[in-house]
Amino acid sequence: MTASRWRRLLVPALTTLLMLVLACGLGVWQVHRLAWKTALLADVDRAEASPAIPLPADPSAFTKVRVEGKWLSGYALYGADLGDTPSGSRMGARLIMALQPAMGPAILVDRGWVPTERAGEVAIPVGVVAAEGYIRQPEHAGLFAPQDDSSQRRFYTLDPAAIGASLGLPRAAPFVLVSLGPAVAGVYPVPGQSLPRPANDHLVYAITWFGLALTLVVIFFIYSRKVLRT
Repeated sequence: MTASRWRRLLVPALTTLLMLVLACGLGVWQVHRLAWKTALLADVDRAEASPAIPLPADPSAFTKVRVEGKWLSGYALYGADLGDTPSGSRMGARLIMALQPAMGPAILVDRGWVPTERAGEVAIPVGVVAAEGYIRQPEHAGLFAPQDDSSQRRFYTLDPAAIGASLGLPRAAPFVLVSLGPAVAGVYPVPGQSLPRPANDHLVYAITWFGLALTLVVIFFIYSRKVLRT
């Protein structure tokens, strides 16, 4: 083999090696992510199948809990989603209200989806009530998130401090309890029916990266044979 042929292979070989290391590294990372996500989904399944526990002092995300207290007046709306109603699809949002337990700060509760025009019609149960659901931690506003309107109590970022302040609560729990319960047609708000489950596409991503690595090897092999024959 002449030196010129080696020189023709050197740059493609180094480039292929670099891209091969990168693709395999990303594939391995996706395999680790797959194991983590699978374990997380198993934890969610166990939590959903288990009875709700009394609200701990520092609950973690997606913990299924139960808390008793009295509803405070006032509400806020979070998000904007289309929902099905007996009269067709309507724009609505999540109804956020505050529940005051016997001890500790008020807890913001996402009672469920409600058509926007009917938010003010939702009845507030009197006396001590029980709320059951899962814990959702605060969000941070993204770059393209709509602007919250605290004066109208319309929020697009789940920020318990800001939502609590709009409801006249200078001190509220630093999380939101998302209600779980059966849905009844025409009755609002509509609570969640299950705990949220994040998508688990990491196996597809891992196969994609390892497939790309294999493709690089095949392409370099074909190119090398062509160079060596000329």
